[in-house]
Amino acid sequence: MVIIDGENAILGRLASNVAKRLVKNEIIYIVNADKIIITGDPNQIVKKYLERRARGSPQHGPFFPKTVTGIVRRTVRGMLPYKKAKGKKLSNLRIFEGVPKNFENEKMEKMEKDISCDFITLKELAKRIGGK
Repeated sequence: MVIIDGENAILGRLASNVAKRLVKNEIIYIVNADKIIITGDPNQIVKKYLERRARGSPQHGPFFPKTVTGIVRRTVRGMLPYKKAKGKKLSNLRIFEGVPKNFENEKMEKMEKDISCDFITLKELAKRIGGK
């Protein structure tokens, strides 16, 4: 069981690391998912996610999430061969906004990087694309 603290972690780098570990059959918990960041111009990022949500039809998809946990799960799923047997490990991933009570005293891995460019947090992105 691995607990990863998502505070100031870059979404793509975090997701690729998690996807590699899921293929190795590890159980992973991501806490502070609302503090994960996406680097780049915040307005362009919001525009890209709104375009993704507008694709297709509401009945037949494709379906893109608008919650923090959904965005992280979908990003990790995109890095897994989820239609094949070795990639069906997405059920070993648990994502939490904030830190649950039972993980407060546990040792957590940090994936921090020095950020010197524009970024947007997943909480702000979810709010701007219609999430809660």
